[in-house]
Amino acid sequence: MSPQESGRTKGSAISRVLEIIEAVSEAQRPPSPADLAFLLDIPKPSIHRLLQQLQAEGYVQVNMRGLVVPGERMVTIARGVLYTSRHKALRQAILRRLSAEVDETCGISIPDGLDMVYYDRVQSHWPLQIHLPNGSLAPVWCTASGKLYLSSMSKARRSRIIGSLPLERMTRRTLTDPATLEHALQDIARTELGVDDEEFIAGMVAVSVPIKDAQGRSFAYLYVHAPTLRKSIEDLRACEPAMRRAAQDLAVLIEAPEGEDEGA
Repeated sequence: MSPQESGRTKGSAISRVLEIIEAVSEAQRPPSPADLAFLLDIPKPSIHRLLQQLQAEGYVQVNMRGLVVPGERMVTIARGVLYTSRHKALRQAILRRLSAEVDETCGISIPDGLDMVYYDRVQSHWPLQIHLPNGSLAPVWCTASGKLYLSSMSKARRSRIIGSLPLERMTRRTLTDPATLEHALQDIARTELGVDDEEFIAGMVAVSVPIKDAQGRSFAYLYVHAPTLRKSIEDLRACEPAMRRAAQDLAVLIEAPEGEDEGA
């Protein structure tokens, strides 16, 4: 066997750790330690030892089923890469263009457990505003982005999550019955357009579209929201074409290699 062929098995601990992190972050479904050992050609005793170290440092977690999922530190790093200051000016330019086109506030949100985190936004210039600053947390079951995120899951996984959600009634229009919510999520899954018809905040409507990577996986969500005194949910649905164009621009920007986003 050549050194190149044996290099994977005899790689350094650092390279093995990075391979594990990469495999966990890219997995469509959480892998087991045995899956990782087979996929990465790492002996089982070594994979368990490395996973214990990664878990102790907060990079991965092992859930109740014994499957490996990203830990808080891995998630934090991923967010930092996605929203590095290198992209901030161009990202804001895309959001400002969309906000001007739809004449309302728009922004980007990312899932974090059972919440959606607002990471970037551009306010409209109307005097009447709904204030949801960067870093705000919003529940997944009653927001446009959160419902879109839930709709992207397999039905089995979604059912387990819905069963564990508090489904707290935020407004009189919040969907608190699991069957009703599941039916709404199935509609959203077909259209890939998240809808919040005064379900999170009374007097606010919102819609959301996914921002996808090159493999077609949603990694963030672009939303537009407005007070009902100014826009109806149907008015915001009409913003969908502009939102999808902006989402595509954001996806290309965030995935661009170093240097490609520098204007000529």
